[in-house]
Amino acid sequence: MTPAWFPYCGPAPTPEAVLGRWNGDPLLLVALAGGLAILLALRPSRQERTLAVLGVLALAVSFVSPLCAASSALFTARTVHHLWLMGVAAPLLAWSLPKVGGRLAAATLAQGAVLWLWHAPSLYALALSHDGLYWLMQVSLLGSAVWFWSAVRSTSGALASGALLVTLVHTGLLGAILTFAPRAVYLPHAGTTAPWGLDWIEDQQLAGLIMWAPGAALYLAAALALLARSLGEPPCPERAA
Repeated sequence: MTPAWFPYCGPAPTPEAVLGRWNGDPLLLVALAGGLAILLALRPSRQERTLAVLGVLALAVSFVSPLCAASSALFTARTVHHLWLMGVAAPLLAWSLPKVGGRLAAATLAQGAVLWLWHAPSLYALALSHDGLYWLMQVSLLGSAVWFWSAVRSTSGALASGALLVTLVHTGLLGAILTFAPRAVYLPHAGTTAPWGLDWIEDQQLAGLIMWAPGAALYLAAALALLARSLGEPPCPERAA
């Protein structure tokens, strides 16, 4: 017997029911609308306002769309949810905010620590049984990722690419650990994967592969893009003697 879990996104849906499971939490909708209004009011340029809109829409995909409910059923969906939050919503929001100073090393370490912390099986299980801890998990993942991408944005191409590669390595390592673990460890999903045609361990293995391959590809693409841009920039003119 496994304990009952009461995740914020609701009970685990079946594949037939998941597309009808939209999250209409009024507090969440007010928070998203309020955050967007503040960003639009503060950002003067059209590009920054566009990025703000896209960033908030990405958050809506995470928490309003059926992806939220699917993440109650599958650890695989939870992994997609976190990759989307940290690799899509976070950089959009980071580029819509004012450009700030570096602290790239601290931001890289913080993001990595938060990611590994919430993948500890006991903490993950607690987050899926308590709304306050669930939101602490989501806000800390998003906040550390926005800080990381803001620091990447404010740092030279080579250093920023290095931080992205470090992130690629440790997220890939976490994905490999999940893929090759001898047993499944995320108890909230022990009884929810069968309707989706997956054993408990297969769900964890698929999640690990997603974190390992597409997740790594995201950070690698960003690193190469920043490096290519820095190499293509004209050199600074030398000072006149």
